[in-house]
Amino acid sequence: MSAARTVLAVVDLQRDFCAPEAAARHGLDPRLLEGVAVRTADAVRRARSAGVEVVFVRFVGDEDRQGASWRHRDLARGKPPKCLEGSPGAAFHRVAPGPGERVFTKYACFDAFLSEGFEDHLRARATAHLVLAGVYADVCVDSTARTAFQKGFHVTVVPDCTTSLHLPAPDILGFMERVYGARLLPRTDPKLWSHPALAPEQQPCPG
Repeated sequence: MSAARTVLAVVDLQRDFCAPEAAARHGLDPRLLEGVAVRTADAVRRARSAGVEVVFVRFVGDEDRQGASWRHRDLARGKPPKCLEGSPGAAFHRVAPGPGERVFTKYACFDAFLSEGFEDHLRARATAHLVLAGVYADVCVDSTARTAFQKGFHVTVVPDCTTSLHLPAPDILGFMERVYGARLLPRTDPKLWSHPALAPEQQPCPG
């Protein structure tokens, strides 16, 4: 096993967040979300080809999984639960885990580190660098990047494989760059899978 590994985490690329009906619900251009999904699928393909591990993070929002504050917010704002366990809306969109690729489930929360086993898996695999793609940049991607940085992981966000929901995308991406030291690299950049803090000759072999 190589030291200082890179892992690509695909965050919440699910139908209730990415399909055309999701775009309509949030007032987003459906072409924008579809583009994010298609480009994320391409990033997954590139990671697999480079021997970089891919993990998938999924959201499940069933009411019986919600905390009191989450339930109160949804009731106050008339927000129906999304990605109900076993529903079409919870299914992955445009890309799905391959054989042996791990899936981690968040129950009514934003941060992938609140998924059972997520951090343990990264630590067991000697992961030092987390690459993030998926939705939304200003919600679950940011929450995960924030915790990753505080726990000592180097963070890279793929701007062409995410978009924001509440805040302008350049603002939240710039915030992550300034505050978490996150790199912002497109999926086609060969440096995407490299460890940010190591010189080229120190980079571990993929796999």
